[in-house]
Amino acid sequence: MKVAMIGHKVVPSRRGGIENVLTTLCPILVEKGIDVTCYNRSSDKVENEYVGTVINKNYKGVKLKKAFTLNFRGVAAMIASFTAALSAAFSRYDVVHFHAEGPCAALWIPKMFGKKCVATVHGLDWQREKWGKGFASKYIKFGEKILAKHADEVIVLSKAAYDYFKDTYNRETVIINNGINPPIFKEAQIITEKFGLKKNEYISVVSRLTAEKGIHYLIDAYLKLKTNKKLVIAGDTSDTDAYVNLLKEKAKDNPNIIFTGFISGDTLNELYSNAYLNVLPSDLEGMSLCLLESLAYKNVLLCSDIPENTSVAEDKAVYFKKGNVDDLKDKLQELCDDEALVEKLRDGVDEFILNKYSWQDVADKTIRLYQNVCKKQQ
Repeated sequence: MKVAMIGHKVVPSRRGGIENVLTTLCPILVEKGIDVTCYNRSSDKVENEYVGTVINKNYKGVKLKKAFTLNFRGVAAMIASFTAALSAAFSRYDVVHFHAEGPCAALWIPKMFGKKCVATVHGLDWQREKWGKGFASKYIKFGEKILAKHADEVIVLSKAAYDYFKDTYNRETVIINNGINPPIFKEAQIITEKFGLKKNEYISVVSRLTAEKGIHYLIDAYLKLKTNKKLVIAGDTSDTDAYVNLLKEKAKDNPNIIFTGFISGDTLNELYSNAYLNVLPSDLEGMSLCLLESLAYKNVLLCSDIPENTSVAEDKAVYFKKGNVDDLKDKLQELCDDEALVEKLRDGVDEFILNKYSWQDVADKTIRLYQNVCKKQQ
Protein backbone atom coordinates (compact mmCIF):
# COMPACT_ATOMS: atom_id res chain seq x y z
CA MET A 1 0.00 0.00 0.00
CA LYS A 2 1.32 3.44 -0.98
CA VAL A 3 0.50 6.45 1.19
CA ALA A 4 1.30 10.16 0.72
CA MET A 5 1.52 12.50 3.72
CA ILE A 6 0.60 16.16 3.15
CA GLY A 7 0.27 19.16 5.49
CA HIS A 8 3.47 19.23 7.55
CA LYS A 9 6.48 21.54 7.19
CA VAL A 10 9.29 19.01 6.99
CA VAL A 11 10.08 15.44 8.05
CA PRO A 12 12.16 14.60 10.01
CA SER A 13 11.66 17.42 12.49
CA ARG A 14 10.53 18.34 16.00
CA ARG A 15 9.51 21.91 15.17
CA GLY A 16 5.81 21.28 15.58
CA GLY A 17 3.37 18.67 16.79
CA ILE A 18 2.50 17.38 13.31
CA GLU A 19 6.16 17.17 12.33
CA ASN A 20 6.94 15.31 15.54
CA VAL A 21 4.08 12.87 14.95
CA LEU A 22 5.06 12.06 11.36
CA THR A 23 8.77 11.82 12.18
CA THR A 24 7.91 9.11 14.69
CA LEU A 25 4.94 7.41 13.04
CA CYS A 26 6.03 7.16 9.41
CA PRO A 27 9.10 4.94 9.97
CA ILE A 28 6.93 2.56 12.03
CA LEU A 29 4.40 2.41 9.18
CA VAL A 30 7.28 1.56 6.82
CA GLU A 31 8.44 -1.23 9.17
CA LYS A 32 4.90 -2.62 9.01
CA GLY A 33 4.91 -2.75 5.21
CA ILE A 34 3.45 0.63 4.16
CA ASP A 35 5.19 2.59 1.39
CA VAL A 36 5.19 6.16 2.78
CA THR A 37 6.07 9.42 1.03
CA CYS A 38 6.15 12.73 2.91
CA TYR A 39 5.72 15.94 0.91
CA ASN A 40 8.04 18.43 2.61
CA ARG A 41 7.70 22.16 1.98
CA SER A 42 10.43 23.36 -0.37
CA SER A 43 11.01 26.36 1.92
CA ASP A 44 11.91 24.29 5.01
CA LYS A 45 15.14 22.51 5.86
CA VAL A 46 15.82 19.52 8.09
CA GLU A 47 17.26 20.53 11.48
CA ASN A 48 20.91 19.83 12.27
CA GLU A 49 19.88 17.03 14.62
CA TYR A 50 18.48 15.05 11.69
CA VAL A 51 20.80 15.99 8.81
CA GLY A 52 22.77 12.74 9.00
CA THR A 53 19.60 10.63 9.03
CA VAL A 54 18.42 11.74 5.58
CA ILE A 55 20.15 9.86 2.77
CA ASN A 56 19.13 10.10 -0.89
CA LYS A 57 15.82 11.77 -0.01
CA ASN A 58 15.00 8.97 2.38
CA TYR A 59 14.49 8.98 6.17
CA LYS A 60 14.39 5.55 7.82
CA GLY A 61 12.65 4.12 4.76
CA VAL A 62 10.30 7.09 4.36
CA LYS A 63 10.52 8.74 0.93
CA LEU A 64 10.83 12.52 0.97
CA LYS A 65 9.55 14.75 -1.82
CA LYS A 66 9.56 18.54 -2.15
CA ALA A 67 6.28 20.41 -2.44
CA PHE A 68 6.99 23.77 -4.08
CA THR A 69 6.01 26.81 -2.06
CA LEU A 70 7.00 30.41 -1.38
CA ASN A 71 8.48 31.23 2.02
CA PHE A 72 5.98 33.89 3.07
CA ARG A 73 3.99 33.88 6.29
CA GLY A 74 0.41 32.82 5.77
CA VAL A 75 0.83 31.42 2.25
CA ALA A 76 3.68 28.88 2.53
CA ALA A 77 1.40 26.16 3.92
CA MET A 78 -1.41 26.94 1.49
CA ILE A 79 0.76 26.78 -1.64
CA ALA A 80 2.61 23.65 -0.47
CA SER A 81 -0.62 21.78 0.24
CA PHE A 82 -1.95 22.53 -3.27
CA THR A 83 1.27 21.61 -5.09
CA ALA A 84 1.57 18.42 -3.01
CA ALA A 85 -2.08 17.57 -3.63
CA LEU A 86 -1.62 18.01 -7.40
CA SER A 87 1.47 15.79 -7.38
CA ALA A 88 -0.30 13.13 -5.32
CA ALA A 89 -3.33 13.24 -7.62
CA PHE A 90 -1.17 12.23 -10.58
CA SER A 91 0.87 9.63 -8.66
CA ARG A 92 0.08 6.02 -7.79
CA TYR A 93 -0.90 6.36 -4.14
CA ASP A 94 -3.59 4.22 -2.57
CA VAL A 95 -4.23 6.79 0.17
CA VAL A 96 -3.50 10.51 0.40
CA HIS A 97 -3.33 11.46 4.08
CA PHE A 98 -3.77 15.16 4.91
CA HIS A 99 -2.69 16.56 8.27
CA ALA A 100 -4.25 19.71 9.81
CA GLU A 101 -7.33 21.60 8.69
CA GLY A 102 -5.76 24.27 6.49
CA PRO A 103 -4.05 21.85 4.08
CA CYS A 104 -7.36 19.99 3.72
CA ALA A 105 -8.59 22.87 1.58
CA ALA A 106 -6.73 21.01 -1.21
CA LEU A 107 -8.15 17.58 -0.34
CA TRP A 108 -10.72 17.75 -3.17
CA ILE A 109 -7.96 17.62 -5.79
CA PRO A 110 -6.74 14.02 -5.28
CA LYS A 111 -10.31 13.09 -4.38
CA MET A 112 -11.45 14.32 -7.80
CA PHE A 113 -8.91 11.99 -9.39
CA GLY A 114 -10.25 8.97 -7.55
CA LYS A 115 -7.79 8.84 -4.67
CA LYS A 116 -8.83 7.69 -1.21
CA CYS A 117 -8.31 10.61 1.16
CA VAL A 118 -7.82 10.57 4.94
CA ALA A 119 -7.60 13.68 7.12
CA THR A 120 -6.14 13.97 10.61
CA VAL A 121 -7.37 16.94 12.64
CA HIS A 122 -4.58 17.73 15.10
CA GLY A 123 -6.57 20.62 16.57
CA LEU A 124 -9.22 23.17 15.61
CA ASP A 125 -6.63 25.42 14.03
CA TRP A 126 -9.00 28.21 12.99
CA GLN A 127 -9.42 28.97 16.69
CA ARG A 128 -5.72 29.74 17.15
CA GLU A 129 -5.24 33.39 18.04
CA LYS A 130 -2.28 33.89 15.71
CA TRP A 131 -4.61 33.60 12.70
CA GLY A 132 -6.96 36.28 14.01
CA LYS A 133 -10.40 36.61 12.40
CA GLY A 134 -9.30 37.43 8.87
CA PHE A 135 -8.55 35.44 5.73
CA ALA A 136 -6.26 32.87 7.38
CA SER A 137 -8.85 31.82 9.95
CA LYS A 138 -11.60 31.68 7.32
CA TYR A 139 -9.38 29.65 4.99
CA ILE A 140 -8.62 27.11 7.72
CA LYS A 141 -12.34 26.87 8.54
CA PHE A 142 -12.95 26.25 4.82
CA GLY A 143 -10.43 23.38 4.98
CA GLU A 144 -12.37 21.98 7.94
CA LYS A 145 -15.60 22.04 5.92
CA ILE A 146 -13.89 20.35 2.96
CA LEU A 147 -12.52 17.51 5.08
CA ALA A 148 -15.83 17.05 6.91
CA LYS A 149 -17.64 16.68 3.57
CA HIS A 150 -15.15 14.89 1.33
CA ALA A 151 -12.59 12.88 3.35
CA ASP A 152 -13.11 9.12 3.25
CA GLU A 153 -12.12 8.99 6.92
CA VAL A 154 -11.38 11.68 9.50
CA ILE A 155 -9.03 11.00 12.40
CA VAL A 156 -9.30 13.11 15.57
CA LEU A 157 -7.19 13.00 18.70
CA SER A 158 -9.76 13.44 21.44
CA LYS A 159 -13.36 12.86 22.45
CA ALA A 160 -13.86 16.65 22.46
CA ALA A 161 -12.92 16.83 18.77
CA TYR A 162 -15.08 13.78 18.02
CA ASP A 163 -18.07 15.52 19.61
CA TYR A 164 -17.32 18.75 17.76
CA PHE A 165 -17.47 17.13 14.31
CA LYS A 166 -20.55 15.13 15.23
CA ASP A 167 -22.39 18.18 16.55
CA THR A 168 -21.23 20.63 13.87
CA TYR A 169 -21.28 18.52 10.72
CA ASN A 170 -22.98 15.29 11.79
CA ARG A 171 -19.70 13.73 10.67
CA GLU A 172 -18.49 10.46 12.18
CA THR A 173 -14.79 10.45 12.98
CA VAL A 174 -12.27 7.96 14.35
CA ILE A 175 -10.28 8.68 17.51
CA ILE A 176 -6.63 7.65 17.18
CA ASN A 177 -4.54 9.21 19.93
CA ASN A 178 -0.90 10.17 19.62
CA GLY A 179 1.70 7.86 21.12
CA ILE A 180 4.84 8.26 23.18
CA ASN A 181 8.26 6.61 23.00
CA PRO A 182 10.19 5.48 26.09
CA PRO A 183 12.24 8.44 27.33
CA ILE A 184 16.01 8.84 27.14
CA PHE A 185 17.14 10.05 30.55
CA LYS A 186 20.18 12.34 30.63
CA GLU A 187 22.12 14.01 33.44
CA ALA A 188 22.30 17.80 33.33
CA GLN A 189 25.37 18.72 31.30
CA ILE A 190 24.45 20.67 28.17
CA ILE A 191 21.71 22.60 29.96
CA THR A 192 24.12 23.43 32.79
CA GLU A 193 26.77 24.72 30.38
CA LYS A 194 24.33 26.68 28.20
CA PHE A 195 21.72 27.91 30.66
CA GLY A 196 23.07 27.28 34.17
CA LEU A 197 20.35 24.72 34.95
CA LYS A 198 20.73 21.96 37.51
CA LYS A 199 18.49 19.07 38.52
CA ASN A 200 15.26 20.03 40.32
CA GLU A 201 16.17 23.72 40.28
CA TYR A 202 13.78 24.84 37.55
CA ILE A 203 10.20 24.76 36.32
CA SER A 204 9.91 24.14 32.59
CA VAL A 205 7.46 24.53 29.74
CA VAL A 206 8.14 23.06 26.29
CA SER A 207 5.91 24.66 23.68
CA ARG A 208 5.53 26.68 20.53
CA LEU A 209 5.31 30.30 21.62
CA THR A 210 1.78 31.08 20.48
CA ALA A 211 -0.98 32.79 22.43
CA GLU A 212 -3.22 29.73 22.80
CA LYS A 213 -0.38 27.92 24.60
CA GLY A 214 -0.88 30.29 27.55
CA ILE A 215 2.77 31.09 28.28
CA HIS A 216 1.73 34.62 29.28
CA TYR A 217 -0.37 33.16 32.10
CA LEU A 218 2.65 31.22 33.31
CA ILE A 219 4.96 34.23 33.34
CA ASP A 220 2.36 36.33 35.18
CA ALA A 221 1.92 33.56 37.76
CA TYR A 222 5.66 32.99 38.15
CA LEU A 223 6.29 36.68 38.83
CA LYS A 224 4.01 36.35 41.87
CA LEU A 225 5.77 33.24 43.20
CA LYS A 226 8.08 33.06 46.19
CA THR A 227 10.65 30.56 44.94
CA ASN A 228 14.30 30.18 44.05
CA LYS A 229 13.47 27.88 41.16
CA LYS A 230 14.01 29.26 37.68
CA LEU A 231 11.39 29.28 34.94
CA VAL A 232 12.61 27.80 31.65
CA ILE A 233 10.61 28.48 28.50
CA ALA A 234 11.75 26.14 25.72
CA GLY A 235 10.32 26.93 22.31
CA ASP A 236 10.34 29.37 19.47
CA THR A 237 8.09 31.65 17.47
CA SER A 238 5.55 30.18 15.07
CA ASP A 239 4.79 33.24 12.94
CA THR A 240 4.13 34.94 16.30
CA ASP A 241 7.00 37.40 16.74
CA ALA A 242 4.78 40.04 18.36
CA TYR A 243 3.61 37.55 20.98
CA VAL A 244 7.17 36.39 21.71
CA ASN A 245 8.21 40.02 22.15
CA LEU A 246 5.33 40.49 24.60
CA LEU A 247 6.52 37.48 26.62
CA LYS A 248 10.08 38.75 26.74
CA GLU A 249 8.87 42.20 27.77
CA LYS A 250 6.94 40.64 30.67
CA ALA A 251 10.04 38.71 31.76
CA LYS A 252 12.74 41.31 31.15
CA ASP A 253 13.24 42.32 34.80
CA ASN A 254 13.52 38.77 36.15
CA PRO A 255 16.85 37.04 35.37
CA ASN A 256 15.42 33.71 36.57
CA ILE A 257 13.13 33.50 33.52
CA ILE A 258 15.13 31.84 30.76
CA PHE A 259 14.14 31.58 27.09
CA THR A 260 16.13 28.77 25.47
CA GLY A 261 14.71 29.06 21.98
CA PHE A 262 13.96 25.87 20.05
CA ILE A 263 15.76 22.83 21.47
CA SER A 264 15.80 19.15 20.56
CA GLY A 265 17.92 16.02 20.87
CA ASP A 266 20.07 15.61 23.97
CA THR A 267 19.37 19.17 25.13
CA LEU A 268 15.63 18.48 25.25
CA ASN A 269 16.18 15.08 26.88
CA GLU A 270 18.23 16.77 29.59
CA LEU A 271 15.60 19.45 30.13
CA TYR A 272 12.86 16.86 30.68
CA SER A 273 15.11 14.57 32.76
CA ASN A 274 16.04 17.20 35.32
CA ALA A 275 12.98 19.45 35.68
CA TYR A 276 11.37 19.92 39.09
CA LEU A 277 7.99 20.11 37.36
CA ASN A 278 6.55 20.87 33.94
CA VAL A 279 3.70 23.21 33.10
CA LEU A 280 1.22 23.13 30.21
CA PRO A 281 -0.94 26.27 30.54
CA SER A 282 -2.78 25.97 27.19
CA ASP A 283 -6.17 27.42 26.30
CA LEU A 284 -6.33 25.12 23.25
CA GLU A 285 -4.81 21.74 22.42
CA GLY A 286 -5.28 18.82 20.07
CA MET A 287 -3.40 16.14 21.94
CA SER A 288 -0.24 17.55 23.45
CA LEU A 289 2.95 15.59 22.82
CA CYS A 290 4.59 17.71 25.52
CA LEU A 291 2.01 16.37 27.99
CA LEU A 292 2.87 12.80 27.03
CA GLU A 293 6.60 13.47 27.16
CA SER A 294 6.40 15.17 30.54
CA LEU A 295 4.71 12.19 32.17
CA ALA A 296 6.93 9.68 30.37
CA TYR A 297 9.93 11.42 31.95
CA LYS A 298 8.27 10.94 35.34
CA ASN A 299 7.73 14.65 35.76
CA VAL A 300 4.97 16.24 37.79
CA LEU A 301 2.75 18.03 35.30
CA LEU A 302 0.66 21.09 36.12
CA CYS A 303 -1.73 21.84 33.29
CA SER A 304 -4.91 23.67 32.39
CA ASP A 305 -8.16 21.79 32.98
CA ILE A 306 -9.26 21.68 29.32
CA PRO A 307 -10.80 18.33 28.24
CA GLU A 308 -7.93 17.65 25.82
CA ASN A 309 -5.58 17.54 28.84
CA THR A 310 -7.77 15.92 31.48
CA SER A 311 -8.88 13.08 29.20
CA VAL A 312 -5.26 12.14 28.52
CA ALA A 313 -3.54 12.63 31.87
CA GLU A 314 -6.59 11.67 33.97
CA ASP A 315 -5.59 11.76 37.65
CA LYS A 316 -1.85 11.72 36.93
CA ALA A 317 -1.53 15.50 36.59
CA VAL A 318 -2.32 18.54 38.70
CA TYR A 319 -4.83 20.95 37.13
CA PHE A 320 -5.56 24.67 37.34
CA LYS A 321 -8.55 26.56 35.95
CA LYS A 322 -7.89 27.51 32.33
CA GLY A 323 -6.74 31.11 32.00
CA ASN A 324 -6.82 31.74 35.77
CA VAL A 325 -3.45 33.23 36.74
CA ASP A 326 -4.21 33.25 40.48
CA ASP A 327 -5.16 29.56 40.50
CA LEU A 328 -2.04 28.73 38.46
CA LYS A 329 0.10 30.71 40.90
CA ASP A 330 -1.44 28.99 43.93
CA LYS A 331 -0.86 25.51 42.47
CA LEU A 332 2.71 26.40 41.53
CA GLN A 333 3.40 27.76 45.02
CA GLU A 334 2.04 24.60 46.64
CA LEU A 335 4.23 22.39 44.49
CA CYS A 336 7.33 24.54 44.95
CA ASP A 337 6.86 24.51 48.73
CA ASP A 338 6.24 20.78 49.09
CA GLU A 339 9.02 18.65 47.61
CA ALA A 340 7.65 15.53 49.31
CA LEU A 341 4.35 16.01 47.50
CA VAL A 342 6.17 16.39 44.18
CA GLU A 343 8.06 13.13 44.73
CA LYS A 344 4.82 11.38 45.62
CA LEU A 345 3.10 12.70 42.49
CA ARG A 346 5.91 11.38 40.29
CA ASP A 347 5.20 7.80 41.33
CA GLY A 348 3.82 5.66 38.51
CA VAL A 349 3.06 8.44 36.01
CA ASP A 350 5.60 7.09 33.52
CA GLU A 351 4.18 3.56 33.54
CA PHE A 352 0.65 4.92 33.20
CA ILE A 353 1.36 7.03 30.13
CA LEU A 354 3.70 4.57 28.38
CA ASN A 355 1.21 1.73 28.78
CA LYS A 356 -1.74 3.84 27.65
CA TYR A 357 -0.24 5.50 24.56
CA SER A 358 1.95 3.41 22.26
CA TRP A 359 3.16 4.42 18.79
CA GLN A 360 2.97 0.78 17.75
CA ASP A 361 -0.75 0.81 18.59
CA VAL A 362 -1.19 4.11 16.72
CA ALA A 363 0.48 2.60 13.65
CA ASP A 364 -1.67 -0.55 13.78
CA LYS A 365 -4.89 1.46 14.08
CA THR A 366 -3.82 3.75 11.24
CA ILE A 367 -3.05 0.82 8.94
CA ARG A 368 -6.42 -0.79 9.69
CA LEU A 369 -8.09 2.52 8.84
CA TYR A 370 -6.17 2.68 5.52
CA GLN A 371 -7.23 -0.88 4.72
CA ASN A 372 -10.88 -0.14 5.48
CA VAL A 373 -10.76 3.01 3.34
CA CYS A 374 -9.32 1.11 0.38
CA LYS A 375 -12.11 -1.48 0.60
CA LYS A 376 -14.80 1.17 0.28
CA GLN A 377 -16.42 1.77 -3.09
CA GLN A 378 -15.80 5.19 -4.59
